[in-house]
Amino acid sequence: MSSHEHQISESLKYASYIQRAIFPSDALLDSLFPDHFVFHKPRDFVSGDFYFAARKNNLFVVAVGDCTGHGVPGALMSILGITLLKEIIAHGNFSTAGSVLNRMREHIMAALQQTGEESEQKDGIDLALCIIDTKQNTLNFAGAVNPVYIVRNKQLHELRGDMMPVGIGAEEEVPFTSQQFELTEGDCLYLFSDGFADQFGGRDGRKFKYKPFRDLMVKLSALPMPGQKMLIEQTFDAWKGNQQQLDDVLVFGLRYHTCS
Repeated sequence: MSSHEHQISESLKYASYIQRAIFPSDALLDSLFPDHFVFHKPRDFVSGDFYFAARKNNLFVVAVGDCTGHGVPGALMSILGITLLKEIIAHGNFSTAGSVLNRMREHIMAALQQTGEESEQKDGIDLALCIIDTKQNTLNFAGAVNPVYIVRNKQLHELRGDMMPVGIGAEEEVPFTSQQFELTEGDCLYLFSDGFADQFGGRDGRKFKYKPFRDLMVKLSALPMPGQKMLIEQTFDAWKGNQQQLDDVLVFGLRYHTCS
């Protein structure tokens, strides 16, 4: 490795430390969601996938984002996404999950100077965002492309996102849809990027795909959270084998517990 390559490598390593510092701390995650796991496997030192968690009174917010690109460009977008989510939640400028994504989109379009011109770069974030009301035992969900899976008694319920990212041209702008779901004790929620399902591997070198991914979520839902993370990691590594990792991979799981 040349001196220049070594400097780049060291710079990326340091950038990864900075990015991880922006992510929610383990202590914060444990306080908000005592029964959770995070499986995060960046393709490079830094990642375009990110996760976010916060609390506003009795509302617990969790989100997983997948930014355009990976590596340094994706990481810069992820920092922008986390920063905007922190600001929106902290100021309480939302009523539903969809309103959070609407406001976030406005800020991203302004920050990236997106006007809807055909020639401009259509950078954005695929995002799944959940607002959990612990008093009402409800989940309010909005998604930009990405869904959330809820597994209850080995049955999977999918709340699908709108087929548009956060950060698009003004001519395509329509409000994000909010969906409500009644939670019960022991429900498992899974938010994720597309990196796992899109990874090539196996004997035939094909994509893992979403049907087997959903089956995996159902299979592991009965396990304790550390066991779930271990099984996800083992499954991904076994599938990938000697293939190159194509994208960042992120799966965030939590088991819901009622406050009663």
